[in-house]
Amino acid sequence: MIGMKYAIDCVFIDKNNHVVGLSEKIGPGRFSPSFFRAHGCIELPSGTICDTGTVMGDLIKFGDAPYVGG
Repeated sequence: MIGMKYAIDCVFIDKNNHVVGLSEKIGPGRFSPSFFRAHGCIELPSGTICDTGTVMGDLIKFGDAPYVGG
C-alpha cells in the first residue's frame, strides 16, 4: 500500500481460485499479512469483503467482462 491514498480490501486466492486469505481495510502505508498458499491477490474497494460476505474457502469465478481501461 506504499503510495496509495485510500484503504482497500484484498482477497488472496490459490491456483484453483479458492480464497486462502482475507485482509480488510488495509490503510495507506500498511502491509497485508502474508498468505503462503496464495497464488494471487484481488484488490477491491474497502468494504467489499464485508458487503459480499466473502469467506475463507469460497470459490472465486471470473466472468467474461468487457475490458474497461485506457
